[in-house]
Amino acid sequence: MKKLSLVITLFSIVLMWSCKEKADSTTTETEDKPLPEFNDVEKIEPPFWWTGFKNKSLQLLVKHPDIGKFIPEVDSGDVSLVKFHKAESPNYLFLDLEIAEGAKPNKFNIIFRENDSIGLVQTYELKAREKSAEDYIGFNSSDAIYLITPDRFANANPDNDEVEGLLQQGIDRTDGYKRHGGDIQGITEHLDYIDEMGFTAVWPCPVLINDMSSGSYHGYAMTDFYKVDPRFGTLNEYKNLANQLHNRDMKLIMDQVANHCGLEHWWMKDLPFKDWVNYQEHYEQNKDNWDWKTTKMSNHRRTTNQDPYASEADYEGMSKGWFVPSMPDLNQKNPFMAKYIIQNSIWWVEVLGLDGIRQDTYPYPDKDFMSDWAGAIMTEYPNFSIVGEEWSLNPLLIAYWQEGHQNTDGYDSNLTSSMDFAMQAKLVESLNEGEAWNSGLVKIYEALANDFAYTAPEKIMAFPDNHDMSRIFTQLKGDATNTKMALSYLLMLPRIPQIYYGTEILMDDFDKPGDHGLIRTDFPGGWQGDTVNAFTGEGLTSDQKEMQSFLKTVLNYRKTSEAIHKGKTKHFAPFQGTYFLYRSNGDETVVHIMNKNDEPIEIDLKYHEEMGLKGKTLKNIITGETLTWDDSIKLNEKGSYIYTTKL
Repeated sequence: MKKLSLVITLFSIVLMWSCKEKADSTTTETEDKPLPEFNDVEKIEPPFWWTGFKNKSLQLLVKHPDIGKFIPEVDSGDVSLVKFHKAESPNYLFLDLEIAEGAKPNKFNIIFRENDSIGLVQTYELKAREKSAEDYIGFNSSDAIYLITPDRFANANPDNDEVEGLLQQGIDRTDGYKRHGGDIQGITEHLDYIDEMGFTAVWPCPVLINDMSSGSYHGYAMTDFYKVDPRFGTLNEYKNLANQLHNRDMKLIMDQVANHCGLEHWWMKDLPFKDWVNYQEHYEQNKDNWDWKTTKMSNHRRTTNQDPYASEADYEGMSKGWFVPSMPDLNQKNPFMAKYIIQNSIWWVEVLGLDGIRQDTYPYPDKDFMSDWAGAIMTEYPNFSIVGEEWSLNPLLIAYWQEGHQNTDGYDSNLTSSMDFAMQAKLVESLNEGEAWNSGLVKIYEALANDFAYTAPEKIMAFPDNHDMSRIFTQLKGDATNTKMALSYLLMLPRIPQIYYGTEILMDDFDKPGDHGLIRTDFPGGWQGDTVNAFTGEGLTSDQKEMQSFLKTVLNYRKTSEAIHKGKTKHFAPFQGTYFLYRSNGDETVVHIMNKNDEPIEIDLKYHEEMGLKGKTLKNIITGETLTWDDSIKLNEKGSYIYTTKL
C-alpha cells in the first residue's frame, strides 16, 4: 500500500508540474527533463540543510496562509517525516524530519494535502557539507580579534545605502543613530589593513536585517534570522568575506542573538504560539502605546542565574523581561523556539564556514536552554569556539559560564569562553589611580590573581573597550601613554584579546562620554571624500600614527610568539610604580613592564632571580634595542616596555 501511495503521489506531482509548465511539443520526452521543483509555500526555515550531522533530526518551520489545514508528506527515501505539529496560529506547521544515516545530498518534495488532494508542494534541498566538523577550528589565545561596527567602518558600495521598501531610509553621517552606509564589502576591501595590523580574526557586529524604523544600523534588532540586511550587502558578499579571511588564514566570528529579536520581525505580525515571546499577551494588550513605560523590562539581576537564594520572581524578571521595548524577548522554553534558535546558529556556521560565535546578552535567556544551545553546537563542531557576553565585574560570575567549571548547582554551560569585563574595569582603575598600597597597579595584579577561579583563563576574552562602552582613550582621560600600557598588558595576558576598530588611532567619545552613536564613530578613510584616512595614515596626528605603529608592532610580534600564546605566566607585585609580568615557554621569555613614573627610575631585579634571565640578552620589541639582563634595570620614561629573549 505504501508503494502504491508513493506512485500515486509521484504521478500527481508530475501532473501538477505538467499543468504549471507551458506545453511545448518540440521538447524532448518528459523523462529527459530535470526533476521539477516547487516553491508553493510562503516561507520554510531553515531554507535548506545538510547531510552528515551527528544529530539526524531536523525541524522545519512552514508558514503559509491556512497551512494548518494541510497534511504533509515527504517523498524521499533518505528523509522521513516523523511527526508534524499544528501551531496556535493556523498559518504555521512544524515538521519533524529524520535524515537517514548515510543520506546523500539531494532534493526532495514535501507535499501538503488537503482532503486527499495535493494542495501545495515545496522542494527542499539537503546539501553536502563543504568541510568536516574537525576543520572548524575556532579561535584561541593565539588570535587577536578586531571588532567592527560594519555601518561605521567603510562604505564600499554606495548603491546599497538606500533600499526601497525598508522602514529606515537613507544615510545621515551627522547623526550617530542613523545609518552611515558602511557595508560588508567595506570590511572585505580593507582586509589588507586588518591583516597587516596583526589581527588574526574579525568580529563584525550583526549584519542580519534590522528592518526597524530607527536604530537599524547596529544590527541587534533582527527582523529575519536568515537574511542579510541588503544595506550591508548580500549573502554572497558575506560568504566572500569569510572566504577572503580564510584565504589569509584569518577567522570570522559571527555575532548572534538568542535572547531577542526586533519588534518588526516578520513573525510579530502573526505569532505561531501564545508563548513564542515572553509577556506576549501583555504586548498584545499594549502594543498601540508600547514604550519604556508599558514594556515589562528585564530587571537585569543577572546574579539570579547563580544565586542559591534567588526568588523565582527575581529570576523570571531577569530572564523573561524585555531588554528594550524595541526587542521582544524570545521564549526559549517553547520547544519550537528552542529548536529554531539552535538550528539557525548551526545553519550560519555551515553557510559561512564560521570560526566562532559571539553570543549577545548571554545570561538573559533561559540558562538551561543556553547550555543546550552551546552543547548542540559543540557536539557538531568539537573544535569550535563560542564566547558569551557576561557584563559582570565579578570573576565568580564570569567563571560560572565557562565550560567545565565546577559549579555547586551542577550547571555546565558548554560555553568555551566568556568575556573579561572584570579585568577591563580593573585595568582602567589601575591606570587612572595614583600608586599606593591598595590603589593603582595593584588592582590588575590582584585581578590577574583571580585566574584561580577560571577553568581555562587562556580561553577568556579580554578587551580594553567595545561597542557598548566609552572608548579606552576616553576612559583613560586622553592619556596616550596609559592607553598603550592598557593595550600592551592585555595583549600579554593568558587571554584571547579583542580590540575595537579605531582604538589603534585613539578614537574617543569625549564630547558625550558613553553615547553609543559617538562611540561607534566612522573610521576615517572609509568614505569617499574623507580628508583623514587611517588606512593610509593620511591626515592622522602624530599621536595617532604613533599609537597605530605601536599596536601594529605588538600585534605582529604576538602573532608568532608561542610564549604569549601558551606560555606560563608569572608576575611580581607592583613595586615603586612598576609592574612586571613574564610569559615563558622554555624557548622564549617575554617580559612586560608597566612603568607609571614620570622621572627615570632604576628597579632592583635581584628579587626576580627565579626567572633565570640574569646575563641573557633581551630585545625591546618596540625599539629593537638590546640589553643584558642584570641585577637592575633603568626605566627612563613612563610607559610600556616589552622585552623578549628571542633575538
